[in-house]
Amino acid sequence: MTVNIKRPPYDPQVAATLAYMESHSPIPSVVPEMIPTLRSAPAYVEDLDVFDVIREEVTIPGYEDADLAGTVFSASADGTGRVGILAVHGGGMILGDRLTGMSMVLPWVVEHDAVAVTVEYRLAPEFPDPVPVEDVYAALVWMAEHATDLGIDPERIVIIGASAGGGISAGVALLSRDRGGPALLGQLLVCPMLDDRDQTVSSRQFEGIGAWDRISNRTGWQSLLGERVGTNDVTIYAAPARATDLSGLPPAFLDVGSAEVFRDEVVSYASQIWADGGVAELHVWPGGTHGWEAYASTGTMAGQSVAARSTWLARLLEP
Repeated sequence: MTVNIKRPPYDPQVAATLAYMESHSPIPSVVPEMIPTLRSAPAYVEDLDVFDVIREEVTIPGYEDADLAGTVFSASADGTGRVGILAVHGGGMILGDRLTGMSMVLPWVVEHDAVAVTVEYRLAPEFPDPVPVEDVYAALVWMAEHATDLGIDPERIVIIGASAGGGISAGVALLSRDRGGPALLGQLLVCPMLDDRDQTVSSRQFEGIGAWDRISNRTGWQSLLGERVGTNDVTIYAAPARATDLSGLPPAFLDVGSAEVFRDEVVSYASQIWADGGVAELHVWPGGTHGWEAYASTGTMAGQSVAARSTWLARLLEP
């Protein structure tokens, strides 16, 4: 029996871009067998040399003292009391590296004379939960402990992540709260991956359609959690949507497309922050699929989303 699933429509510019992409190279649903191939395929490399920043390679001690590659970006060679940004890359918990998505972050490094640190957290399924979130938490601790060397104020660190990086960022904020770790000034969560339970309306709406659909999302969560996925044996740090108390967290910015799997869990997360007396700014971009602003980067709505994130961050960083 054919089931007629109703879905919110794509934004016209997003729809046109997706149609063009599908006609040239269809967007696949990611299944576990594809992970090695996707990792070995030539990846789009962002040109970070266009940004007027200084780059330094470092080694950061990760979870259980593993040596992790890290990169520090700064707008100036010297400084004190600067804003620190911990940038966490996306990739569904299974893909990507520490430079993925840095073109979103580096304009803020320049604008605010900030120092950004990005770390090569280890990926599932080879390194399942809790390794990814613990690696990034270790990087946060490292930033705070090396604040003087980095020229940052340890009380002015913002964590920023998109997709899986957004979910990990939310998990790190919870870890830091519960462990009494470094204080975060804010958390900027772009279409964050928050819920392993696969029970939302938006999950059902976008199976086999769009970018990072329900099938791909299941692959990411199963890679991270294994047999624990969807059970009661999952922590709030791995899947922050499971948290029932979101009080005591730094102010949050969250955005998501109305036409993507993550829509409902992101809206629910913002609502839970408000219910627990916290501060959150939420944007649901009408007709946006997952990562739509990268696909339709010249569109009006893409410019609006960049402006909204930048405005929130500037307001957060006001003296």
